[in-house]
Amino acid sequence: MTSDNELKYWMGFDLGGTKMLAQIYDDNWEVLAKEKKRTKPGTSAKQGVDRIIDTIQDALKKADLTPKQLKGIGIGCPGPIDMEKGILLDLPNLGWEEVRLQEQVSKELGCPVAILNDVDAGTYAEYRVGAAKGTRTAIAVFAGTGIGGGCIYRGEILRGSRISAFEIGHIQVMSNGPRCGCGQRGCLESVASRLAIAAQAARTAYRGDAPNLLDNSGVDLSKIRSGALSSSIQKGDQAVEDIISEAARYIGIAVASSVNLIGPEMVVLGGGLVEAMPELFVPQVKRSANKRVMPAYRDSFEVVAAKLEDDAGVLGAALWAEHQLSPTKED
Repeated sequence: MTSDNELKYWMGFDLGGTKMLAQIYDDNWEVLAKEKKRTKPGTSAKQGVDRIIDTIQDALKKADLTPKQLKGIGIGCPGPIDMEKGILLDLPNLGWEEVRLQEQVSKELGCPVAILNDVDAGTYAEYRVGAAKGTRTAIAVFAGTGIGGGCIYRGEILRGSRISAFEIGHIQVMSNGPRCGCGQRGCLESVASRLAIAAQAARTAYRGDAPNLLDNSGVDLSKIRSGALSSSIQKGDQAVEDIISEAARYIGIAVASSVNLIGPEMVVLGGGLVEAMPELFVPQVKRSANKRVMPAYRDSFEVVAAKLEDDAGVLGAALWAEHQLSPTKED
């Protein structure tokens, strides 16, 4: 029988909207093996869980390991999570509800499992080994197709009594603004996500005010991604730069509300939009937030770009598993 002292490996798993990624780490947090598969929209929750387990097992085969050699698995999932019971409460993109993911994966593989929100996982990674390392309280805003957020307070992920929290993308920043996917109006996500920005940029290009974007991407929203937006700005599309600056201003409004409530010393900005245009987002968000916080909070926080990029979620899930499942963890 394998003793705890012989267990040397942690696994992180990131369940995204279009892909799933499993990575195995040694005690130095070096990647030993990874396995990536695409998610399959329209499949049942049972089929999805089976695919998660298959992905984990394929990663283990690449590392020549068995599940019993893992100290634990951390799984980051989109949507609200019951972190105590390991239940994925709602995953609209895949149509899953009330999935007892922790119980099912642990039972099948015979090793401990911790479940958390994927943005919380990315935030936790930035806190442990990234841009927010060494802080007491940090928040993160990840701007991509949607907008997600996370908060770390004294080493723990901020959460409610049952459900994961800090959905900063659904703070209202515009009265009677565009309808958000959550059903409300004027949420940050409805005006500052990549999808919202792409829609505005497409209209601008169609009117002839963004010729470089029109030439390279047209008005197809699926082609107006973060890199295309950045390229059009570099080639002189001032109208697109104005749209990005306005989106960053709205993010700053939401950050200001969070600073007034929680008082973080670090605000980490990540996601595809920020990765493509940090020089636009970081200073504008800081200006916008400082303009709106209470006087005592002005310049009390830093705004920085995330360091870990694509692997933040999967690494954060593994780090959280270590934090939650380690035998030395204090209650």
